[in-house]
Amino acid sequence: MNDTTPQTADGKVLWHFTMSLDGFVAGPDHAMDWMAGTNRPGLEDEYVTTTGAVLGGRDGWDIAAAAGARPYGGDWDGPIFVLTHHPEDATPADGVTFLDCGPAEAVRIALAAAGGKNLEVHSPSIGTQLLDLGLIDEIDLHIAPVLLGEGIRLYHNPGGEPIHLHRVGETGPSAEVNVRYRPTTPAPEAPAERPIAG
Repeated sequence: MNDTTPQTADGKVLWHFTMSLDGFVAGPDHAMDWMAGTNRPGLEDEYVTTTGAVLGGRDGWDIAAAAGARPYGGDWDGPIFVLTHHPEDATPADGVTFLDCGPAEAVRIALAAAGGKNLEVHSPSIGTQLLDLGLIDEIDLHIAPVLLGEGIRLYHNPGGEPIHLHRVGETGPSAEVNVRYRPTTPAPEAPAERPIAG
């Protein structure tokens, strides 16, 4: 399976994540260390040049602010918008605006600040809300060859209707995508057999 064509800066609302094969975009407590070394060379640069603004949620921001993290390891510099019901107690940072409004208004504000480039949505919960509102133009996922088993899912909407998608840039846009991996983590040793008590 080939990657899609390179991302373009078209003023899209882009829900963008690296995701584990089992559907998690972050580990427990928003852990992201499992992503190290999984992206193809040059991938990050593609998004650094096509992203005009980032929209995220408060939970992710609190973790990022505590670690001093910025999108794309600090290589990207642009406006970040954090959607929160409590902007008054958020940790401030240069280039970060806290919004207490609905998700549609947050998209309008952030798209205007993106200057014609893409608005990247870095929040599963905000992305879900925007998908329900019809405001996601594209979902861009990089499936990492790792199974996390727990964490924060890309899309969690119990009781919701299925969302059907069309793959970009491929023939058969509604066909499944086949991926094939082999485990590299050694299996745990089997416990020694215990004698049967008599």
